Amino acid sequence: MKSNTRVLFAVTVLALAALACNAISGGGNDTPPVDVNPPSIEPTDEPLIDLPPILGGDVLLRDDFSGGDSNWGIGTDADSSVEYVGDALNFIVTKDFYFVWSTPNDERYQNVHIEATAANNSIDENAGFGIICNMQVTDTSYYLVVTGAGAYAIGKSAVALDDVILTNDNSWETSDLITPGASSYRIGADCGNGVLTLYVDGQQIDSVTDSDYADGYVALMAWSDERISGTNVTFDDFVLTSLP
Repeated sequence: MKSNTRVLFAVTVLALAALACNAISGGGNDTPPVDVNPPSIEPTDEPLIDLPPILGGDVLLRDDFSGGDSNWGIGTDADSSVEYVGDALNFIVTKDFYFVWSTPNDERYQNVHIEATAANNSIDENAGFGIICNMQVTDTSYYLVVTGAGAYAIGKSAVALDDVILTNDNSWETSDLITPGASSYRIGADCGNGVLTLYVDGQQIDSVTDSDYADGYVALMAWSDERISGTNVTFDDFVLTSLP
């Protein structure tokens, strides 16, 4: 996989919990190599909507993925693709039960609020997409993820251990505040002071407490369920602020 200095990580899911509330181990079924090409998205001359962060604070990083900047990790292989397309960052996952993430830089952040708009072009309603925070050098982090079916999870990963879904008995939940089948979602996350909070379209969905990882890298992510080539998500208008 090619990448720039902001490394793109793509790994088989060792223990990411599935929507059926069972753990997936071993990365699911193997699939033959396929050619992955990001879809053609025509650039628009319409001005970008300047969406403010849900919670105030100093702006640490803002990116609308336009112009000549190419800070995020990008790359394409047989299982996934993350590429700049049409002034946005497009994630495609072709392998089942697989996830991929991309980071904007090598900075570690603490006590932050993160937001991004996710346009969901997935043909699998169970495709997941969202935010990673407090990522460590090893494969440990928190993730706050939603699906086009209205499900969500706030989870924690650790090396050589099954992922733990921190919301309600280690299982995915659904929320009436997440509109099923919407064309896009404004996803927000608080990560700090031992609290993880998920927002969708300006509304708080859930909040949990966990203090194992106090700081770390931030990332955007996409995750596939059992449908091969079913995940296609485009992120835009990323904002990272300090928590008040």
